[in-house]
Formats: sequence, C-alpha cells, structure tokens
Amino acid sequence: MPEPMTDSPETILAVAGPEHDGMRTDRFLAEITPSLSRTRVKGLIEDGHLLRDGTTLRTPSEPVRAGMRFALAPPAPVQARPDAQTIPFDILFEDDSLIVLDKPAGLVVHPAPGNEDGTLVNALLAHCGDTLPGIGGERRPGIVHRLDKDTSGTMVVAKTEQALAALSEAFATRAIERSYLALCWGILSPAVGDFEGAIGRDPRDRKRMTVVAKGGKPALSHYRTLGVAAGAVSLVECRLATGRTHQIRVHFSQAGHALLGDPVYLRRVPAAARLLDEPQRRAALDFPRQALHAATLAFLHPATGAPLRFETAPPQDFTDLRRILFG
Repeated sequence: MPEPMTDSPETILAVAGPEHDGMRTDRFLAEITPSLSRTRVKGLIEDGHLLRDGTTLRTPSEPVRAGMRFALAPPAPVQARPDAQTIPFDILFEDDSLIVLDKPAGLVVHPAPGNEDGTLVNALLAHCGDTLPGIGGERRPGIVHRLDKDTSGTMVVAKTEQALAALSEAFATRAIERSYLALCWGILSPAVGDFEGAIGRDPRDRKRMTVVAKGGKPALSHYRTLGVAAGAVSLVECRLATGRTHQIRVHFSQAGHALLGDPVYLRRVPAAARLLDEPQRRAALDFPRQALHAATLAFLHPATGAPLRFETAPPQDFTDLRRILFG
C-alpha cells in the first residue's frame, strides 16, 4: 500500500498501485489516509477538493487505475460554532487521538436550546485550542457518548475523525465496558439481575423516556446490589449492555426503584422514605440531582489498540449522601 505524500499540512498526494486497480476512489483515499473517514473523503470529493491527474474529480465511486495520481486538499478546519470557554474539568488521559475526563455533575455535554454555552464542548474547545485537527471540516471535539447534565463521571471524547469512527463503532458493538454507581429507593429483588425493556419517548411527556411495548430501542441493564441502608435505599452497580437515553433512570423507575434525587422520574415521596431516620430522610429527599455516577470505562485505544481502563470516585455530594445513609 502506498504511503500518502504530503507537500503541505493541507494537501495529500498519492499514486495508485496495481493492487488498487478497480477500487472506488473514496475507499482508496480513506485507506491510505487514516486521519480521514471514508464519509469525510466522499464529501471532500463531492465538494471538488480532489484532483486526479490534474483534473477535478467529483465522483467518489469512480474506479481507480494503477498509476493514477491524486491530490486531495481538505480545506483548513473552520472554528466550530460554539465559543471556547474556560470551564474546569479533570483530565484522566489525553493524547493526539482522544481525551478521557471526569465530567462534573451539572455540566451539559453539548450545546442545545436552553444550554447554548457553558457546556463540555465549550470547555474542550478552550482546552484543546488549535491542537484539534478537525472533524467533518470543523475544529471541534467528537462526542462519542453522553452523560446527562446531572450525571457525573468518566467520559471519552475523540479528537480525530479516526478516533471518533473507531470509538463509535466500539460503543455500537458493545466492545466498551462501562459501569455506574447509583443510589435507588427500595430493595432490589433479586439482589443481582437485569432490567430489560425497549425505551422510547413517553407519549404523555416528550421530555421523559419510558419502557414501551412497541417501537423504541432495545435496552438491557445489568445490576448488582452493593449494600442496603435501613431497608429503604440500595447502593447498586449498573453495567450497560446498551446505551439508550436515560436508560438506567428509566429501567429503575419502571421497576419501582427510582434513583434518589431524580427530577424527572421520581414524582412522589417513596414509601420507603418512612424507614429512614430524620437526618437520613432529609438528606435523601433533598438530594438535588439523580444519584448516578459513571464509575468505570474501559476500551481499546482506537489508534494503538492498547487496552485502557479508567475509574473515578463519585463526587463529594454523592459521597456525603452515601455516608449519611450507610454510616
């Protein structure tokens, strides 16, 4: 396979060999340019950024012939629309491909209506600056997965197209290990088990998700009880076989074991709260967010294949609540 030759940071030059004869042009260029996904290469060709033997080629499916010379000139990445903002977060690992971080509770991952700034993406843009090589033509981080605003814990973010594609595939094929710690109401029976049920939008409240009989996306959560306080609150470890919106929060609430502090899925004071003494009950009922922490994340590095594993302790508010309830 020929190595791409680069006469500037922007232009990639390559000559096709006999082994590439008949291959699609976009596939050929993507294979010799690991930093660009095939989708990105296809878009660049369609936008007129490829010269074949000195002539612009706009057809990604055009077959390659041995001896053809290609010059692919991606435009310089433009600044992503979100503004860079200095927002503190703890970095667990960082290299040219990715960042692993400990997201604080209260931090929204991506700008959206109602949260146009002050997000993790804004923070990452400030942290990385011009070192981001660009994804899809924009200088921006690649959000592989998300944690809810008020869920704390371990996240991985891609810095390159190659890393974004590889990590997204790993999540889709369940090749990534992740576990959560949660505090929920009641005693789970059995103490170790699974919650399974397709998750979709609640037709009565579009801000909520729910387990649905038809439609929705299959969802499976494994859980293990780590301890019980006063017969009222359980500390559980959750491992996700799928990654649906609000999955743990939905599965536990549907089973009658909503997470402490959940502002969306805990609609009334649980009967189990009567089993707690006054300081415990006050702490549990006044907890201002869902008691959920993404504790571990393990995966293969998308560029090197090296196994990576990260674990973070719950933040202080979660730790204080656990101490009050369990002593």
